[in-house]
Amino acid sequence: MLSMSSETGSLLNGKALAKKIQGELKKTVETLQSQIGRPPGLAVIMVGDNPASAVYVRNKEKSCAKVGIASFGRHLPTEISQAEVEALIHQLNEDERVDGILVQLPLPAHLDTVSLLHAIAPDKDADGLHPMNLGHLIRGEEGLRSCTPWGVMRLLEEYNLDVAGKHAVVVGRSILVGKPLALMLLEKNATVSIAHSRTPDLGAMTRQGDIVIAAVGKPNLITAEMVKPGAIAIDVGINRIITSEGASKLVGDFDFESVAQVSRYITPVPGGVGPMTVAMLLQNTVLSYQKNNL
Repeated sequence: MLSMSSETGSLLNGKALAKKIQGELKKTVETLQSQIGRPPGLAVIMVGDNPASAVYVRNKEKSCAKVGIASFGRHLPTEISQAEVEALIHQLNEDERVDGILVQLPLPAHLDTVSLLHAIAPDKDADGLHPMNLGHLIRGEEGLRSCTPWGVMRLLEEYNLDVAGKHAVVVGRSILVGKPLALMLLEKNATVSIAHSRTPDLGAMTRQGDIVIAAVGKPNLITAEMVKPGAIAIDVGINRIITSEGASKLVGDFDFESVAQVSRYITPVPGGVGPMTVAMLLQNTVLSYQKNNL
């Protein structure tokens, strides 16, 4: 288990845990490769020239290399058609070297994101977003899990923070984070409330939470007075802002400085949930590799 300071607002260090998970996966891959005869493979499909997406894809490919996962990345032009992307996904579904497929979001507006995600074979769904895998989650069955929510759960587990019987307030209801995370918390016996843009008094709800998780993409949305003293603050938001000095800076959905003064534990941005998302993507790829080849 990772260590943490005893001060108020102890950091839940996702960067350190992601590194530990990568080390464990590297050993697993080395063992399995001698039995299977090839490394696991991950195909990341990126469409267009979104600079943030390009950075994320590079980070994923570097992480793959550290673990021993082969990358089959495809960078497609912005103007590519829906049919061409679908044809590529079907080709990767049939490629025996590929165990995980990920479509990097967001996609250009002319592409139908949902139908492309549905085209990925469920057993190669490295992002855990296929309806079949979400269905397994609802039913409490085994299956590939959505990476960011699973990363949050793994981080809580690493620091021995049991959610059973706790009131968890999830701010955000996206299919990427909010909804699957609420289901994962329920699976571990938390009492779960979901808040969103139509919630009339957000602070009144978040103050009830033993665990408050923010996943909406609004910088510094949640301030100290909105958090119960001693709560666990999990920040899924990644927002790029320009400081008064004109510099670019990444911040989360929590006002970190103030919330760190009242919370018992808090995840930093960057270095909290972000690295865990990539770690669980690698974990899903290795799980598919194992399941489909042994």
